[in-house]
Amino acid sequence: MLRQIASVGGLTMLSRVLGFARDVLTAALLGAGPVADAFFVAFRLPNHFRALFAEGAFNAAFVPLFSGILVQDGREAARLFAERLMALMVVIQLVLLTVMLAIMPWFMRVFAPGFVDEPEKFQLAVVLTSITFPYLLFITLMSQLGAMMNALGRFAAAAAAPILLNLCLILGLVGLRPFVPDAGHALAWGVLAAGVVQFLYLAWDAGRAGMAPRLRMPRVTPEVRRFLAVLGPAALGAGVTQISLFFDTLIASWLPTGAVSYLYYADRLNQLPLGVIGVAVGTVLLPQLSRQLKSGDAAGAADSQNRAIEYTLVLTLPALAGFLAVSFPLIDGLFRRGAFTAADAEATAAVLRAYALGLPAFVLLKSLVSGFYARQDTATPVKVAVAAVAVNLLLKIALMGPLGPVGLALGTSVGAWVNCGLLAFVLHRRGHLVLDARLRRRLPRMLAAAAGTAVALVVADRLLAPFGARGDLQGLVSLSVLLATGALSYGGLAFGLGLVSRQEIAGLRRRR
Repeated sequence: MLRQIASVGGLTMLSRVLGFARDVLTAALLGAGPVADAFFVAFRLPNHFRALFAEGAFNAAFVPLFSGILVQDGREAARLFAERLMALMVVIQLVLLTVMLAIMPWFMRVFAPGFVDEPEKFQLAVVLTSITFPYLLFITLMSQLGAMMNALGRFAAAAAAPILLNLCLILGLVGLRPFVPDAGHALAWGVLAAGVVQFLYLAWDAGRAGMAPRLRMPRVTPEVRRFLAVLGPAALGAGVTQISLFFDTLIASWLPTGAVSYLYYADRLNQLPLGVIGVAVGTVLLPQLSRQLKSGDAAGAADSQNRAIEYTLVLTLPALAGFLAVSFPLIDGLFRRGAFTAADAEATAAVLRAYALGLPAFVLLKSLVSGFYARQDTATPVKVAVAAVAVNLLLKIALMGPLGPVGLALGTSVGAWVNCGLLAFVLHRRGHLVLDARLRRRLPRMLAAAAGTAVALVVADRLLAPFGARGDLQGLVSLSVLLATGALSYGGLAFGLGLVSRQEIAGLRRRR
């Protein structure tokens, strides 16, 4: 399990490094102005629907069912089920795409109503979203192929696919700018190209595994009906979460220019541990729990759940320490150049600190939700998500006035903790989550290691302050020293406090 998490997390880390290169280039060219706001809205809309139709909700319904067919009826039956389902998803996505392109100007008045008062920004958001929205079709199909490969124990290709997204966006910024009106258009066309490239890459990998999808007519078989029955609550749960993010965009559109961009840049940094750790653990844990529960191995499932929580916290808490202790040097060193100013860096750093308060909850959610999905219970997470989103939205409305975009991020963090706490409580009540002795022993040590890392970072930041943390070479060297200090501090404390052993590291290096 840890080896697979490391594989998925390592590839995701490479993707995030390229993503930061993309964001640094975007910040330098677009800053936090109207074109940046318009593009981030255009990029966010298909990703809202992506989270609804693909990724978490789709995996929750597909992986346990596909794994069951694979074990009981064989590969050919599993592939036939996947092909029928893919044909149905193509029809649904084409209908959605046609409708959305037809109503885009009217829909944008709902999605980003604050843009209406700035006609040029509003029109640009409509145009860019019309370019990016077809991305949803390809990324939905890619997500199904990735779920198939995950169920077969092949995690690498799906984890590597986002690398192609970042490469396409970077190439779009560099290569298309002379041929389109502005950098926002270049990024939008890069998003569309990325959807096509990612789908073709996953289709190629499925072919290597002997599971290449064949084109079929849509047919609602009993297995497809079962999938739709499970998908409904899972998609509703994802939809509840997306409503929260939707309101982020809606509310931020009423705030002064730059608010949408501050939220985007801060969230990009916050998404690093969430993507590298949370998504990796959830991706590996769901099929493993599904197989263990299917075979009646309740003890193995309980151990997997505990280890997932342990690995999640060990790897997430140092990120929390860094984001709280040195948020401004991180944002300033990564993004301040070109059109992105020191004031933009300070505003983004404040948003990052608010997001960081909820970071452990964001990451733990991936592990906790897998405990329900592996048991084909997609309804309970929906009920919990409704309560969490209600708290989230009330806080955002209350805090947007005095705190601006920081209030939106803070509301999101509190909502994540409510969601996480309720899910853990329900799992515990049902006997599916009991912290074992190893996890209880290591929890206070994790907190101590994170606190020590935060102190080391604050001290290092003050010592490096005379050298600056700007976007020049000197600033980048200073930032690199700061990051190395955090990594070495946490690594030393983790070994010293017994959070990581030499045997576990050796196990990661061994190959099957």
